Amino acid sequence: MHRERVSDNVYWFQSDVYAQVTAGVVVGPKWSVLIDTLALPEETLEIRDFVERQLQTKIRYIINTHYHADHTWGNYFFPDAIVIAHKRCRELLIERGIPSLDDAKKQNPALRQIEIVLPNITLDDGRMNLRIGKKQLQIMPAPGHSEDGIAVLVTEDRVLFAGDAFMPIPYLPDGDIEAMRAFYEGLRELTLENIVQGHGDIILRGEVEPSIEGNLEYLNIIMKAARTALRRREPMEYLAKQDVESCGKSRIFLGGLAQTLHEQNLKYVYDLLRKEAELEKTI
Repeated sequence: MHRERVSDNVYWFQSDVYAQVTAGVVVGPKWSVLIDTLALPEETLEIRDFVERQLQTKIRYIINTHYHADHTWGNYFFPDAIVIAHKRCRELLIERGIPSLDDAKKQNPALRQIEIVLPNITLDDGRMNLRIGKKQLQIMPAPGHSEDGIAVLVTEDRVLFAGDAFMPIPYLPDGDIEAMRAFYEGLRELTLENIVQGHGDIILRGEVEPSIEGNLEYLNIIMKAARTALRRREPMEYLAKQDVESCGKSRIFLGGLAQTLHEQNLKYVYDLLRKEAELEKTI
């Protein structure tokens, strides 16, 4: 697992095992806040050990940026923590998270000890302020990757923990492309020093604006590709030729997963436009 100090009393962790998924800790004088957990028990336990042994503090709050397994299943290892999330995150953990974990336990013995820990505090509109020492954490909606997405801004440091709403390559199949586009547009107004992506490396100050623009351009390109495919006699054959590089992203992102995520994005956008076109024909 990689670990880095982002700013004073703010730390970042990145998995070596699963898709470069990330988590963060904001440290206060008496207690700390954990933003997401990692995919596998051993890595989440490593975070806990670092916080308790080296930082000499305890996790009082966990903020889950969304319900996906690689960001929430580690809640189990902090039984005394209060979990904060969007109201929809709690519902999705019940609807999808519990059955998903039950299936995963059959494949991976390391997961058999884990149980889903539901949020104690839920946010109807995805907004909340939390003070920890001299730092103010501003929780805000971060839609697009999933309907329950939230992000956490460390106000004084201008560090945004964006969850999976911001990744080296946007990922859409469980989300909404227009909501993601609006989220990116809103980031321009925050004058950020860093973006901690849900997967991948930290985006530094000089890279923030180009990264926002790059993700917006990627959304535009795949939307255009899907529209073109709708007019083709063999739409799937056309989409298959639109590889991730031709759409402005590198296939080496996320340990080589970028091309797979890109293909799923194209299918998502194509299916969305096709359904809209079919609906228009019936009106």
